[in-house]
Amino acid sequence: MNFKDKFSKEERRLKTDDPGMSETLSLHLKEWLPPSRKIVIACIGTDRSTGDAFGPLVGSMLKQQTLETFHLYGTLEEPLHALNLIEQMNRIKRTHNHPYILAVDACLGKSASVGSVVLGKGSISPGSALKKDLPPIGDLHISGMVNVSGFMEHVVLQNTRLHTVMQMAAKVAAAIQLSDAKRVKHTMESAPVTTFKGTINRLPKTMK
Repeated sequence: MNFKDKFSKEERRLKTDDPGMSETLSLHLKEWLPPSRKIVIACIGTDRSTGDAFGPLVGSMLKQQTLETFHLYGTLEEPLHALNLIEQMNRIKRTHNHPYILAVDACLGKSASVGSVVLGKGSISPGSALKKDLPPIGDLHISGMVNVSGFMEHVVLQNTRLHTVMQMAAKVAAAIQLSDAKRVKHTMESAPVTTFKGTINRLPKTMK
């Protein structure tokens, strides 16, 4: 859980009630994710708080799919949260050589921005909304704006509507799945084509 109020040129902000939101987000991901790096998706949060379950919900929805180009960490069953985040991120970096990390987390912001999803370059600071001291995570991040910041954030998270969080998580999971399919297609289209010169001359006469 982090704060996300200020909009910058290094961000793309989308509303989840936009019918084309998942497709648009997938195109931004295709543009910004490096094609030659291992991509790790770190879905941060906990299932013990409705608002902070955004990340693990995205992770669980993605786990039900077959991802070809992404490595997934953080689900409702096995969440990445404040108590294990440092240990798990160290394990991820040991497992994957120089991974590019896409962090997915809930955030708090202005009332007019609730329901928005922000794709931003750079890291996020998990737990900042709850004054937790955790290291920044990610080379790229997706923040789901689940509720309003400013007062008693812990209570605000606990009382966030599950419908809002589920809707946002489903749209983001769909976008990541679409992005994965686009990356697979791009890899196949850019792969070199092998030709076998002279093969036709070696066929039996009856097959020519």
